[in-house]
Amino acid sequence: MTGPAHASYVLPLLFLFSAMGAADASSRCSNNQGSSLVRNIGDMPQSNFGRGGLAHITIAGALSHGMKEVELWLQTFAPGTRTPIHRHSCEEVFVVLKGRGTLLLGSSSLKYPGKPQKFAIYSNSTFSIPMNDPHQVWNTDENEDLQMLVVISRPPVKAFIYDDWSMPHAAAKLKFPYYWDEECFYEPKDEL
Repeated sequence: MTGPAHASYVLPLLFLFSAMGAADASSRCSNNQGSSLVRNIGDMPQSNFGRGGLAHITIAGALSHGMKEVELWLQTFAPGTRTPIHRHSCEEVFVVLKGRGTLLLGSSSLKYPGKPQKFAIYSNSTFSIPMNDPHQVWNTDENEDLQMLVVISRPPVKAFIYDDWSMPHAAAKLKFPYYWDEECFYEPKDEL
């Protein structure tokens, strides 16, 4: 079907899909207004935010739920998936729910991260990342997802991304707002 009759079907569908997208974004950015105190994680929006192999849910967040001191995420990494090498000025605690992988941890006390220490992570393990220490989490299992609860302090997170472990700290690139905060971040525009 083409022509005016086709347009009469397409326009309402486009409106419906754009309204669904706006509803999805508004549900991510609710700031807890009118939402239930008890929520089902299975009903929460999940996305990879353009990062293949990642599934992220902000369970309790600064921009999405009005949290001020901590933020809680549920992240699932497909086999072979990893975070970028990054650091942030907040504390971070991980609880591995299933799977196994590797934590790579560099130093913040040198001019650059240096050769990272390697730590095996596995189901029921927990680890914390000191403030500003460059790190990377990698699902090194070839067959099973790596799923973790992640708690950060001082949300929303401002991450500094490294190209590699020899990149100087001062050259790391700021990523703010971070991928899952982009829809909810509001920065007033200068009217002048």
